[in-house]
Amino acid sequence: MRDHDTGDGTDWTALRARFHLPGGLIYLDGNSLGPMPRAVPERVRRTVEDEWGDMLIRGWNDAGWMDWPARLGDRIGRLIGAPAGSTMVGDTLSIKVWQALDAALRLRPERRVILSDSGNFPSDLYMAEGLIAALGRGHELRVVAPEAVADSIDADVAVLMLTQVDYRTGRLHDMAALTARAHGAGALAIWDLAHSAGALEIDVTAADADFAVGCTYKYLNAGPGAPAFIHVRPDLHDLIEPALSGWLGHAAPFAFDPAYRPGPGIARMRVGTPPVLQLAALEAALDIWDDVDMVDLRARSLALSERFVRGVAVHCPDLAPALPPDTPRGSQVSFRHPEGYAVMQALIARGVIGDFRAPDILRFGFTPLFIGEAEVDAAVATLADILETAAWDTSEFRARKAVT
Repeated sequence: MRDHDTGDGTDWTALRARFHLPGGLIYLDGNSLGPMPRAVPERVRRTVEDEWGDMLIRGWNDAGWMDWPARLGDRIGRLIGAPAGSTMVGDTLSIKVWQALDAALRLRPERRVILSDSGNFPSDLYMAEGLIAALGRGHELRVVAPEAVADSIDADVAVLMLTQVDYRTGRLHDMAALTARAHGAGALAIWDLAHSAGALEIDVTAADADFAVGCTYKYLNAGPGAPAFIHVRPDLHDLIEPALSGWLGHAAPFAFDPAYRPGPGIARMRVGTPPVLQLAALEAALDIWDDVDMVDLRARSLALSERFVRGVAVHCPDLAPALPPDTPRGSQVSFRHPEGYAVMQALIARGVIGDFRAPDILRFGFTPLFIGEAEVDAAVATLADILETAAWDTSEFRARKAVT
């Protein structure tokens, strides 16, 4: 069976052809940095030469640069089940976490607990710690095990802040159930979709999520340093008092008022100047998603990852699954090995690119847009050989690089 002939109605081979993929590599790290869509260089060239080069400052109006954060926000909104006008692109994910968390705490001034879990991405926790220190109002960051989240939501919690897919293990939280639990206790819910947007079906509207944030350089393939996005439930828009009262979040930026007035709706969540070149890359990348059925993508992702899990179970007995069997997960599979870093470096040296997460996690992402059965089977065979021959056991592969 050819990789694209899956019976789900999606031509995976045609989608794969829309990416630049270096020969000789099996790329299982699209969950950390997506590969470059072939349309990106031309779109960025046009922005650089035809717009910035020829239009100069007129590009803000004539090329529509100023509108891109909202327009591209709506395109991302479609992928996460958000209504038009409720998602904005710009800045970094850490900034968007800060914005969402501060806004949520202001909406629950009588409460002091931010509840998160040990599977949350550390940067989100760092931002919470920094915000708590900056506010100086006695807030507490309470971090529990992922399995304990639901039972830890009580009347003291102001905000539940979780990453939907655990960046290490791939564990998938039930957004709708946990949001309902938070709302039942009078708390708000913030969801980090960095490891789920573009990987699985998301419906923030059906889940009644209050806030959602995410990045665009992983599954959305917009390139290194690509901007983040933030979604706010529409009925909360005009209740938010932005702490990061940036110029472009002002109601009338070019009136140059001396005092801040928040813009209407989601516009108030804008902060800095739009990163035009990165937004051009994002626009080209999002074109691919117009031809992707998320139901098909999720089914194919699970099929590929299960194929990998079965292969590893048979051929790589030294690897321990990072999750118990039947635990819901996103579009990644993780295993534990005491020498995980060296094993991953040996794997990368043979052209199978995954990544390592401390202390002992080998992490593999399965993105059907450019991965098929042949790559999965070859990755398992290569991994098995490395483990069987202890090819990882060298000083070269043990030497830690800056980025793991």
